[in-house]
Amino acid sequence: MSTDLPEPATGSGLLGASRVRQLADQLGVRPTKHWGQNFVVDANTVRRIVRAGDVTAEDHVVEIGPGLGSLTLALLEEAAQVTAIEVDPVLAAALPETVAVHAPGAQERLEVVHADALTVTELPSSAPTALVANLPYNISVPVVLHFLETFPTIERVLVMVQLEVAERLAAGPGSKTYGVPSVKAAWWAEVALAGRVSRSIFWPVPNVDSGLVKFVRHDPPATEATRAQVFAVVDAAFAQRRKTLRAALRGIAGSGEVAEEALLAAGVDPRTRGEQLDVLAFARITQELMARVTT
Repeated sequence: MSTDLPEPATGSGLLGASRVRQLADQLGVRPTKHWGQNFVVDANTVRRIVRAGDVTAEDHVVEIGPGLGSLTLALLEEAAQVTAIEVDPVLAAALPETVAVHAPGAQERLEVVHADALTVTELPSSAPTALVANLPYNISVPVVLHFLETFPTIERVLVMVQLEVAERLAAGPGSKTYGVPSVKAAWWAEVALAGRVSRSIFWPVPNVDSGLVKFVRHDPPATEATRAQVFAVVDAAFAQRRKTLRAALRGIAGSGEVAEEALLAAGVDPRTRGEQLDVLAFARITQELMARVTT
């Protein structure tokens, strides 16, 4: 694919605001809400993301939604290999040439997968060790959970998402923002906010600020229940936040009495609400519930 891409500015192979717009014009690309496209136009920000993700020369990094390649180029400065997953066919086809122009030689360490990230279950080369991405707001939580489940070799995740989503993912029990995403993320990893990002570094400028969220994988809670069973209990517990767990889990348990018995056996007051419990407590509750529901 020949696109007559603009030459990089002297001294930097990263994309600045003018080059992002010039490249978009060359490709005939206009950011679409359908794919949640907001392109990063600030070189300092992409380098900040790479630093926050602790990317090293040992890493095989997966990037989701590389867009025009702003973050891809910064990742290739540090990582051994980058696999970029892009749903937009025009952007997926153009990315290797963009890298060849702006970082000559680095394209040999890049592979591009044209696919919807939520459908990806395997990659064409070695196992990834990290996921670093500027994620579309509309798929951020499901994509992170999908990749943590699907690729157990991923040790670290650093994503830029809508600030509200970032705060929700990193929230702890008792917080107003604590909810289903918080608990499910905690199943896989230690999660923390890694900084805020101004909306002004994007083109087009979104209506919200963004946040960086860092995940460091840990072992899931020790439980005889499956992950799917625990997540179903979490979903039920937060479906109506004002309900006590005895009432919220009645449907799964079959009755309020069975739900109360399981909660007490797990060391949880039946009057407790889901927002007060961590993932370890949900794992204990689910194990006790499943023992009673399946017997």
